[in-house]
Amino acid sequence: MSKKKQLLLLRIITHVGSLIPLVVMAWDFYFQQLGPEPIRELTFRTGKTALILLFLSLAGTPVSTLGWKIILPLRKPLGLYGFLYVCLHLAIFVVSYGVVSNLFQWQYVWEEALFRRYAVVGLIAFALLVPLAATSTNWAMRKLGKNWKRLHRLVYVVAILAVVHYFWLAKLSEYNKPIFYAVILAVLFLFRLPPVRQRVLAWRK
Repeated sequence: MSKKKQLLLLRIITHVGSLIPLVVMAWDFYFQQLGPEPIRELTFRTGKTALILLFLSLAGTPVSTLGWKIILPLRKPLGLYGFLYVCLHLAIFVVSYGVVSNLFQWQYVWEEALFRRYAVVGLIAFALLVPLAATSTNWAMRKLGKNWKRLHRLVYVVAILAVVHYFWLAKLSEYNKPIFYAVILAVLFLFRLPPVRQRVLAWRK
């Protein structure tokens, strides 16, 4: 199979795979299969999917260092789908506190967002993602030039904040889950260190 066909196949897998969680959530919501707390379940699912897609996007560079450079073009769609799930995650949070719980009493949303540390960290991560998503086009890359790469390094900060957000949301008995993601993030960062990258490239040769 030619590289062009391989990339096309990988793009299709990326789009389909990224949308499957959304289809499953819609199906479970329609057929009332989200358990006794559907809003909480949807919030958890959208947040987890966003985190996974963000990590997959970050994994593009380390995996390319190992020799599979064909996946580099997939980083953008994975990141944008991750942003989509972040938007859904935030929307569900706002609706659940402002509409469902408190009948359009929006001050409860602001109180939760400004005085809960997990919400503050989550909102900061979202705010940092907005310019990244807005400048993901080829036009923005040309206009920003070298500054585009500098701006998109914020994704590393977003990833750290997302893991912290998960830690502060999880119960003490469930810390194994955010710890798992923290370890994966540490490995992804480790592969980006120049000495480690040079070792990997030398090992490949």
